[in-house]
Parts: sequence; structure tokens; C-alpha cells
Amino acid sequence: MRVNFTVNGRPRQADDVWEGESLLYVLRERLGLPGSKNACEQGECGSCTVRLDGVPVCACLVAAGQVEGREVVTVEGLATGEDGAELSVVQKAFTDAGAVQCGFCTPGLVVAADELIRRNPDPSDADIREALSGNLCRCTGYEMILDAVRLAAARAGEAG
Repeated sequence: MRVNFTVNGRPRQADDVWEGESLLYVLRERLGLPGSKNACEQGECGSCTVRLDGVPVCACLVAAGQVEGREVVTVEGLATGEDGAELSVVQKAFTDAGAVQCGFCTPGLVVAADELIRRNPDPSDADIREALSGNLCRCTGYEMILDAVRLAAARAGEAG
């Protein structure tokens, strides 16, 4: 089957998609967007988190056919500037706060944090923990990740 959808603001098409193919596979293997990571393939770790019509979802659990006519934003789509050359506020905060260790969980965490700050520009620590509760990290102990989200929210508030 052919799937037509918008990815990071651009119309995209995937041909010869089979029934059980995941959105994650289409993004990584067919469209060349490797940011979303393939870790558990069961929706448990959040490494493949993308926004589907503005809502964070695990791309490994979404059948590619379900995105027909819909809008997907990946971690690559958060960057701005010419060809995504400028990191978003959240991406920059993750690097500045040292929240990027091995980097495997980072794309999902960044997408989830970005969505949180979009809907709640001044999140409490409880809000941050809740928003990131579907994302697992084995490296950082989470404190630097929380610092990064706090920093991103503060910077977004200053810029906004």
C-alpha cells in the first residue's frame, strides 16, 4: 500500500508498505529519519516517541497505514533554520544541561519535553516527571534530564 502523510512539515509518501509495518520502520528505513530510536519495539521505553497530530506516541506501536493523511513530527523536525541546522530550545537545553549521555533515549525525551513545554510553558517538577514517565533512560539517573527540561522551559519563557 502507499501511505501519504506530512512529516516535519513536508508532504511525504511511502510506497509498498506492508500491513504490519510500523511508523518507526517507515521513518527510519524508508524516509531516512534515524532520530527516533528502535529499542524495545513494545512501547515501553519511549525511544521512538514522535508527535502524531500533536500527540506524543510510540512510533513502534503505530501501524504505518494509520498515518495516512496525518501529521508526524520527529526529533529532526524540532530543529529550525535552513535544513534544520539550528537546534530547538529543548534540543539545546539537553546538550547544555548534559542530559545527553549515550543518546539512545534522547530523541524520545526531547519530543516529549517539547510537547510538554508547548502545552505548559511553566511546568512543575511533577508535570515534568509525568510528561516524561513513558521514557526510560539507563544512563543519567534523570536529574540532568529534569534540569534540561527546566532550562528549556525557562529559555522558552524568556524568548516568548
